[in-house]
Amino acid sequence: MNNISALKRYQIAKVYRRDNPSKGRYREFYQCDFDIAGQYELMEPDFEVVRVLTELLNELSIGDYEIKLNHRKLLDGMLEICGIPSEKFRTVCSSIDKLDKQTFEHVKKELIEDKGLTSEIAERIGAFVKKRGPPLEILSELTSEGSQFLGNNEAVVALDELKILFTALDKSKCLNRVVFDLSLARGLDYYTGVIFEAVFKGTTQVGSIAAGGRYDNLVGMFSAKAVPAVGVSLGIERVFTIMEQLEKDRNQVIRATETQVLVAILGKGLTLAAELVSELWDAKISAEFGLTKRIMNHITRAKQTGIPWMVIEGESELQDGVVKLKSIETSKEEVFRRDKIVEELQRRLGIN
Repeated sequence: MNNISALKRYQIAKVYRRDNPSKGRYREFYQCDFDIAGQYELMEPDFEVVRVLTELLNELSIGDYEIKLNHRKLLDGMLEICGIPSEKFRTVCSSIDKLDKQTFEHVKKELIEDKGLTSEIAERIGAFVKKRGPPLEILSELTSEGSQFLGNNEAVVALDELKILFTALDKSKCLNRVVFDLSLARGLDYYTGVIFEAVFKGTTQVGSIAAGGRYDNLVGMFSAKAVPAVGVSLGIERVFTIMEQLEKDRNQVIRATETQVLVAILGKGLTLAAELVSELWDAKISAEFGLTKRIMNHITRAKQTGIPWMVIEGESELQDGVVKLKSIETSKEEVFRRDKIVEELQRRLGIN
């Protein structure tokens, strides 16, 4: 709409699925997108998007994952080699894309009975789509002398591009996260080049947690200008599901807030609260405050929101120049001089 010809951006926003969602998928969900659009050197943005995805998943510390990667032109070349007419590419690919959830025998049956392929052609497809493994090893196999892919123009273009990409990812020390998987066949409507899908390898069943690829024609469908682009989308809810399960597995309570300390003033003394909580804030301690004479109201608030510590100050503490430090987990209370409480909290929270 704005006639932009180059773009590099990320966004986190709510998105909506147009089709009827299957189990484990949502109609409405939050998604983190990262896209690069415009004219660049061959595989330059493709490399950066995959590299950013590995950084993102590593930083989230969700555990082991892999990024399955393929190329749409290689997929089309494979189907052409198998003797499938171009008008059937899309419907055959939709069956191949089920291999992450079904055995090849199930998919083979669908290809023969529903898609009208012969048993021989289905077996040829099976021999190809079962290839997966370390990218440079599989690439070497597909480009070795006698490979059927070398006689297909589309496949040769894809293999040349993948060689550039894999070499760059290897130099960037993140190729170990990538698996070259010839069964990956997603985004049939719009992907034109590299396609990839990040899969969590832990026990929590969430399906893919991120996916993307190159979509050179999509922008041109909505504007007069053709702008090549590569992007990736991360499903926020799926990542949260994994994180929540990891916390439960460690027997850790999932807190609703990052607040570490609740300053509980037993009364309506806003000036007391302002002075004390400001000292904590200035010391980079995450804190909230409350004003009520009812101590149980403070305790209930701390428990419900998962705040682990309370600093209590009432009339008697004010007169004695002390405050009470209460652990919500153990219910243990300790008394400290008012001028020492910030230092004590920093020590317990590991804040220098």
